[in-house]
Amino acid sequence: MTEQKNVVLSVRHLKQYFKTGVGKSKLVIKAVDDVSFDVYKGEVFSLVGESGCGKTTTGRSIIRLYEPTDGEVYFQGVRVGSGTMTLTEGIKNAKKEAAKLSNELKVKYEGKLENPSEKQVYENEIKKIVEAKLAKIQSFREEMRARRQDNRVNNYELMKKMQMIFQDPIASLNPRMTVKEIIAEGLRIGGERNSDVIIEKVNKVLETVGLLPEHASRYPHEFSGGQRQRIGIARALVVNPDFIIADEPISALDVSIRAQVINLLNDLRNEFGITIMFIAHDLSVVKYFSDRVAVMYYGKMVELAPKDELFANPKHPYTISLLSSVPHPDPRFEKTKAKRIKYNPSMHDYSVDKPSLQEVKPGHFVYCNSQEFTRIQKELSGS
Repeated sequence: MTEQKNVVLSVRHLKQYFKTGVGKSKLVIKAVDDVSFDVYKGEVFSLVGESGCGKTTTGRSIIRLYEPTDGEVYFQGVRVGSGTMTLTEGIKNAKKEAAKLSNELKVKYEGKLENPSEKQVYENEIKKIVEAKLAKIQSFREEMRARRQDNRVNNYELMKKMQMIFQDPIASLNPRMTVKEIIAEGLRIGGERNSDVIIEKVNKVLETVGLLPEHASRYPHEFSGGQRQRIGIARALVVNPDFIIADEPISALDVSIRAQVINLLNDLRNEFGITIMFIAHDLSVVKYFSDRVAVMYYGKMVELAPKDELFANPKHPYTISLLSSVPHPDPRFEKTKAKRIKYNPSMHDYSVDKPSLQEVKPGHFVYCNSQEFTRIQKELSGS
């Protein structure tokens, strides 16, 4: 794939933590832990990994169904989501640092404060510490206010360009609303009040996804699973988005219906130039549908590469394990296929040498420490 420089979505150090329990049993679940990536215009960017790895939470945090704990999300160059955990920690650290310096100064000047000149120097030093602390706190608070203001972005013309197709085609549609009401809801929220315009747009988008205008008066329970998913796609398309987050849109469907939905998304991408972030765990579909693939494990992004590169040359042990589990439709191949490779996180020693997402070759990133990075480089060079 030729890399496109037009970045539609930029995610930087995204974190999504959930707290559970009370008192001593209180736990923090790091559903998404420091994830960064870019999505380029017109591509299909896939997030893969086993159930519970944080794929869906990443998508929901990007579109702000969940407010991020930390990190920043930029859409078409505008910051549309951000968390404040790092800034809050910065304020706490500034206060701790000031208290530490003040205590050290008290020890240094202990017994000397009776001397007026020494006392004056001591008071000046204390004043400098307090001023530095207040300046740091003020800068952190200003950044927090800026982020909160960005999080209150109410620009419909911008935000309607980012839409989501949900995983469950039954639960994501209101059973008390007709198909017309479901699809038209986004138009009405955007201020469209002309009934003729609404009907025209609803009928047009129904035809685009392979349904008929007469379906508009029916309710969700009157459709099959594949048809319901098409309604969900129509709801996302009616506001003319530039970017769609497709959260496992085929996982609840039969194989033949899956192919129809994937082909529909492909057609929409080619016809309208829509950029798609595709969340899935079916690697055979990902291989067919994607341009670039990111692999997630326990809230971390462990590998990111163009599709062909990732499937031909996986470098993170978890990615290798994941690809070894992909079934093949030929039973003769399955019979002779090598055994599935199991991944054990304890194989990594990150006690001293900490890991990060590093570029092992152009466009191919692996979550590794410096020792693992050197080994991967040797493997790639063939030495």
